[in-house]
Amino acid sequence: MVADAPPLSGPVTGTAAGVPFLALPPAVPTESPAPLVVGLHAFEPPRSESALAGAVPMASLPAWRVYLGLPLFGARLPEGGVAEINQRGARDYLVELFGPVVEEAAAELRRVTEELRSAFPVSDAPVGLVGVGAGATAALLALAEDRIPVGAAAAINPIVDPSLLVAARERRTGTPYSWSTQAQQTRGWLDLSGRAAEISRNATPLLVVNGGRDEVVPPAHGSAFHDTLAAQGSGNALRHIVVPDLAHAIGPEPGLEPGPLTPAGVLTDRALTEWFHQHLAPSTQVRAATGS
Repeated sequence: MVADAPPLSGPVTGTAAGVPFLALPPAVPTESPAPLVVGLHAFEPPRSESALAGAVPMASLPAWRVYLGLPLFGARLPEGGVAEINQRGARDYLVELFGPVVEEAAAELRRVTEELRSAFPVSDAPVGLVGVGAGATAALLALAEDRIPVGAAAAINPIVDPSLLVAARERRTGTPYSWSTQAQQTRGWLDLSGRAAEISRNATPLLVVNGGRDEVVPPAHGSAFHDTLAAQGSGNALRHIVVPDLAHAIGPEPGLEPGPLTPAGVLTDRALTEWFHQHLAPSTQVRAATGS
């Protein structure tokens, strides 16, 4: 791991397993290992690790919050930069851009968290996992595929069905999407409702947050997704909330740096903070020390 500042001095930037991150230390300094919460940003604002840290800082949480950069974003732009990303999106947004980024983001979580554990004073308890937009889809995919042990998760405006994303892009560009066989396959394995049994397998507490002004994934889809998960009867804690004034993008353009928190952003951050306060377990080291 490469870090740009001593781990306990405040915000830390660096890379873990080749993935750029921004880490915020626990709200209250402690010499004991603290829980780890990992965050994944969106394609829309916040579209960087620092912007996500500003959008959902969860400042009062007694845990390390580590925000990761997505594949093909920021320092990991491909050769050709933003122009190459735009070309991939124009050729096939689902197959060449959205699908590969979500898949790789979920797949690299294990090696990233292993390296973070070796470098930061974090606990051995299962991690907290939070994502926004495409990052939320990646977080839910990681649950479905059991990529890492997760103690609690939160998904903000998750793309629960890629066809919703494609439809939004069609409305924005005026260009119809061609559903190739590969695109249909990508839609199938990223259909989160269709993978509800896998997502619920480990009974991970899950909070689903939808924006009342989300034009890509309207709240009704998040509610239906929650109900599909609940029907699995796995016994995990599930909650779905709607933040009335929250849009699909939860930060200002261009979404690369932290922006001022809006009232809707404050409500979203508060909901996440309360969720992880309630459901993220302390480490076995801390339990042993306290006798709890």
